[in-house]
Amino acid sequence: GEQNLLTGVVTFRQHPQEVLSPQIRLPFLTDLSQRTRLLKDEGIDIVVVLSFGDELARLGAHEFVTLLKKHLRMRGLLIGPDFALGKNREGDISTLRTLGQEMNFSLSVIPPVMINGEVVSSTAIRRGLAQGDMGKVHNLLGHYFSLHGHTITGAGRGRGLGFPTANLEVDPKQALPPDGVYATLAYLDNGTYQSVTNIGKRPTFGGGEHLVEVYILDYQSDLYGQELQLDIIERLRNEKQFANPEELKEQITKDIAQGRAILGSGREVGVCPER
Repeated sequence: GEQNLLTGVVTFRQHPQEVLSPQIRLPFLTDLSQRTRLLKDEGIDIVVVLSFGDELARLGAHEFVTLLKKHLRMRGLLIGPDFALGKNREGDISTLRTLGQEMNFSLSVIPPVMINGEVVSSTAIRRGLAQGDMGKVHNLLGHYFSLHGHTITGAGRGRGLGFPTANLEVDPKQALPPDGVYATLAYLDNGTYQSVTNIGKRPTFGGGEHLVEVYILDYQSDLYGQELQLDIIERLRNEKQFANPEELKEQITKDIAQGRAILGSGREVGVCPER
């Protein structure tokens, strides 16, 4: 109800679990730059990024809220129904309500967004991603699941097969869909391109390290060192081992045809979607 207030989001650089339970591996769905951009695109005025470390983990609810009041001049706090802040999650809804009366800020508890009877949460999105269900992930996120990074030189085997690929250097903490082949859209500085991407270890060549290998259709220039955003649209197949490179080449040709059919069906390529 108050006018002339700015909207702000407080987010953590790393997931608090990384500090509180380092033995639990919790890959992130969006990197910080992507998260910030998505929030700004939704009309958020200020994004406050905090580094969650031991010092912050020790702050009680009263101290934490005092910092929000002091540095952001907070007049209202919007939270979800399961939210709690401060050491040992002591700042639950009733505590925050009391603090709001004491410190003059309003508290609004926002009900969760539901899609097809399921709460939209990072847990549900991670579950869909782990199943390779990119349609579900897209529905829950409200945008395509995407990877960001620079292209780096691969072993050059794709070029030898007639399909030059670029390896995308992704953060080791980035959540990935299961190994396999995907229809993808690649955003480069000079436009948007249909692409087919292999995530996995390249079993035909006895590969060990995990790779995100992108074959960009109808693209002639050198890809290396470019910044790339890759939207993952649909899963095409599992990763397979082939008896020889010729069999692999035959399969890649099929993957490309299938990828073109999916990407050409109602997705205007060449125009960056509004973000």
